[in-house]
Amino acid sequence: MLLELKIPDFADKVLQMLKNGGFEAYFVGGCVRDSVLGRIPHDWDICTDARPDEMKNVFEGLHTEEIGIRHGTLTVFSDNKPVEVTTYRCDGEYSDHRSPDKVSFVSDLKSDIMRRDFTVNAMCYDPKNGLTDIVGGEEDAKNGIIRCVGEPSLRFEEDALRIMRALRFSAVLGFEIEKNTCAAMWEKKHLLEYISAQRIFSELSGLLCGAYAADVLREYGGIIAVIIPEISRCFGFEQHNPHHMYDVWTHICKSVEICRPERDIRLTMLLHDIAKPLCAVMDENGTGHFKGHQQMGAELAYGILKRLCCPNDVTERVCGLIREHDDRIPVERGAVKRFIAKYGYDFFMDYLEVRRADTYAQSEYLREEKLRDLDSLAAIAIRLEEENACLTTAQLAVGGEDMLSLGLSGKAVGEALRGALGAVISEEIKNEREEILRYVKDNFL
Repeated sequence: MLLELKIPDFADKVLQMLKNGGFEAYFVGGCVRDSVLGRIPHDWDICTDARPDEMKNVFEGLHTEEIGIRHGTLTVFSDNKPVEVTTYRCDGEYSDHRSPDKVSFVSDLKSDIMRRDFTVNAMCYDPKNGLTDIVGGEEDAKNGIIRCVGEPSLRFEEDALRIMRALRFSAVLGFEIEKNTCAAMWEKKHLLEYISAQRIFSELSGLLCGAYAADVLREYGGIIAVIIPEISRCFGFEQHNPHHMYDVWTHICKSVEICRPERDIRLTMLLHDIAKPLCAVMDENGTGHFKGHQQMGAELAYGILKRLCCPNDVTERVCGLIREHDDRIPVERGAVKRFIAKYGYDFFMDYLEVRRADTYAQSEYLREEKLRDLDSLAAIAIRLEEENACLTTAQLAVGGEDMLSLGLSGKAVGEALRGALGAVISEEIKNEREEILRYVKDNFL
């Protein structure tokens, strides 16, 4: 049966412009793979025998970007949506294990297909002729297999980032990595050291958000350790503690599996216990303890994320969650108010999710009690938000001008406002103007 892709109008417009110009043109890569799998494609890419200058002429009336034009890629904007159009090509040597030193433009589709990474990404489609698949991509897609096009070792020698891409596809799609491809990944994993940190972080983020991320981490931790050597200490490190039933790495993998597939949360779970092997102490009863592992873990995570060129705001949030992940705050209104006042409501809810995932990845010892406390903390936070409880100086019933009218100035204004906020949070006083002013007079004048 002829495969029929549901092609959006903006992408079909680009394909038809090439065909009307007398050129071959096919949809290629992820959009075809996802369609074969019954998934909705997010990006539409086209390969063509049109050379870069010819493509420019074809799309003269549309907005285009030429960032990749040296390698034959022109980004065409159709109805304000991008479509990458690339000339058939053969790649030259890859001296940096990432990008070809030069490319040669060719006129036949087969040559272009044979330089691609995986069979599931090497299928082509055009509405008239249907699927073009000369490397068995459709069968591999239906059987759930990631397989290199051609010789796997050569593919990874050319571009070592393909190792991380294979792991990401496996984590997202749940595909098994074919044995020869898998063997080559382990053999060539050291080449990941040549890849830019930004590219590594992008692939790692996609991997962690996959539905099968934990399976990939468990099976390929030794490859991930090339880019995050700090995790290797966690492999097989037994915890010898009644709260735990797994070694540190297995615990980490299970915690990643349990939390929602959101990058910052999963980065937190990946790194939250990496300092445990460094902090481990065994008492006289043979019980393991890990005092200070959260603070040291946050410091290690900061260095790792900086090294991977993680955005600053993400780094700060992840490290903050790691620093607090083992802080069991009392189940009381004042404690919750102080925590939210320090970090914010959203951070508090993420903190609860981190603790919940951590708890489910532990032993059953006191699990119900721990989860019950987390539910109670969440209920308190929800009530505080519904009440619009005063947790910041901006929410106080007084402001800087009121402090000035009392005769305060400079740093004393901020100190008084912060002191009043602390009294409101602890419910020593109410968030009412006259009561706050009396408090300030009694304590700061």
